[in-house]
Amino acid sequence: MKDKIKNIGSLEDLQALYTEIFGKNGTMTQKLKNMANLTNEERTVINAENAELRQLFKDKQNELELAALNAKLATEKIDVTLDVEPKNRGTIHPLTQALKEISSIAQSLGYTLMTGPEIEDDWHNFTALNTPEYHPARDMQDTFFLENGNVMRTQTSAVQIRAMEKYGTPIKMFFIGPTYRKEMNATHTPMFHQIEGLCVDKNVTIADLLGTLRTILSKFFEKDIEMRVRPSYFPFTEPSVEIDMKWGDKWLELLGGGIVHPNVLRNCGIDPEQYQGFAFGLGWDRLAMLKYGLNDLRAFYDGDIRWLKNSGF
Repeated sequence: MKDKIKNIGSLEDLQALYTEIFGKNGTMTQKLKNMANLTNEERTVINAENAELRQLFKDKQNELELAALNAKLATEKIDVTLDVEPKNRGTIHPLTQALKEISSIAQSLGYTLMTGPEIEDDWHNFTALNTPEYHPARDMQDTFFLENGNVMRTQTSAVQIRAMEKYGTPIKMFFIGPTYRKEMNATHTPMFHQIEGLCVDKNVTIADLLGTLRTILSKFFEKDIEMRVRPSYFPFTEPSVEIDMKWGDKWLELLGGGIVHPNVLRNCGIDPEQYQGFAFGLGWDRLAMLKYGLNDLRAFYDGDIRWLKNSGF
């Protein structure tokens, strides 16, 4: 039996022999069942034989497994100089990347990031921003009205009001968040993001506004930006301006801003004879589209993994 175990050439044959000896009806199993009828000397002999056979099986199993492993290694070689297979890894979404970059730039200029609710009341979204009921400027926005009279925030300027009401002056804040309007095309979606900036202090001028915007845009696009200023109208700033940016050989309308209207300051309990400031708002999505070379704003939200994987982030 010992020689038979030692001469077995496969794990399958070894298992078959093991069952023949130690299985339910195996020869050794029968001997062990009959131990009660044996003398002590006979029991000692059987126990020794049992232990020896089990050890032989174990040693032979180790030997055959090692031989099988060596044979596999000899035939399945791996070329470690080959490139690894690409993995389907996630990447930072372009809007998230733009948010991180713009937030870092604003904070480096001393602006504090603030937050505000997406569902606003009429006071903060319209009236406090010098847009009382029946004001024609309300028609400039396609608003989502709620049954209780509140609205889905149409502009991040509402956060300005909350910030000035809570913290007073001087104040230097920015906010990045979603706004909602009934629009849907290649450059507008019902939910889009705005960047809102506000600085109120003594002796603030429109030159401070233009310098701040030039710095933010140049840092974000990593090059000197040429800007063009045009007069405009917003109910919450006076004077109001719109800023165009030179992009290639074209001028692109980019953002609006101006000096905070005295009525807005008064609505927040701030004396416009002592303080003045500037405010600006621009589309975070639009900035990301320009920087990352996207032609359709809706691609940010359609979840096309092919574009996201190749967006370079």
